[in-house]
Amino acid sequence: MIKAYIDASTKGNPGPSAGGILLVGEQLHIQKTIPLPDLTNHQAEFATFVALLDELIEQKHTKETIFIYTDSKILAETIEKDYTNNLDFKSYLSEIKARLPLFDLVIIQWIPENQNKGADNLARQGLQKRLASKNRR
Repeated sequence: MIKAYIDASTKGNPGPSAGGILLVGEQLHIQKTIPLPDLTNHQAEFATFVALLDELIEQKHTKETIFIYTDSKILAETIEKDYTNNLDFKSYLSEIKARLPLFDLVIIQWIPENQNKGADNLARQGLQKRLASKNRR
């Protein structure tokens, strides 16, 4: 079983964005920041979810039960309902739907922000790196 915590951080709406992924399991502890393009905060949450699935696939964790925790109600509800009428999210949902069949069991759950500090800190660190690299150009 793996617990995955995800969050996104955006400066502006839309603006420079980054995601944070924290994976915890038996003999597993991965912290990762994900640089993202200029997105809205909600788009960044979806993009981080896609990046998480890609990371799990790359690390060959598709046969384990994956609990994914997010503080984005929109993301959690969209995945649970397997539907969105928001054009900004449709392409992300398609990407997610293409990857989910590769997993034995994925459970997504909304959690309050105060229970997602690890992923939040990683997302903020990633955003700071992105802003710093943007300022150097």
